[in-house]
Amino acid sequence: MPWRLVLASASPRRRQLLQGLDLPVEITSVDIDETPPVGMPDDQVAEHLAREKAAAWNGTLAPDQVLITADTTVLVDEHLLNKPVDAADARRMLRLLAGREHRVITGVCLRTATTTISFADIARVTFRDLSDDEIDYYVAQHKPMDKAGAYGVQDWIGYTGVTRIDGSFYTVMGLPMHRVYEALRLLPR
Repeated sequence: MPWRLVLASASPRRRQLLQGLDLPVEITSVDIDETPPVGMPDDQVAEHLAREKAAAWNGTLAPDQVLITADTTVLVDEHLLNKPVDAADARRMLRLLAGREHRVITGVCLRTATTTISFADIARVTFRDLSDDEIDYYVAQHKPMDKAGAYGVQDWIGYTGVTRIDGSFYTVMGLPMHRVYEALRLLPR
């Protein structure tokens, strides 16, 4: 594959996943206000924010470079869960998710010097019931403040609490690798 990748993300999980493609990866960052526009349907927020991040990145891309940005949201019932603001908010989110199914939506934007494409991928995740002690332990020991829905499927709470995933594990982790790879393959040069 002819691309050199530029990942604009502070997420160590996205960095790890993207490096698994065996392509050169440059890491940078971009900071935007992640408040969704008023009235935007919750299932469109992740892709919208990924596009906003790509638009906000102010670097220059060489003809063989692809900028990749992403955002992940968690939806349970009518609740949109982004990153928790503090430990109490993280505990609140985990109590909402305990014993239930929710949707994880990861939006991705790929931008070259000439083309921008975006998409979203959805996975459904089911948690077993979680006790308050388990939730308190997870929040204290694993500090999920940088994770949508206040959890990482790849760490303790995923090991012990997730009973089912319908969709890509990597979408839940923060970057749907099967979709990213396919988009890279089809990007015009």
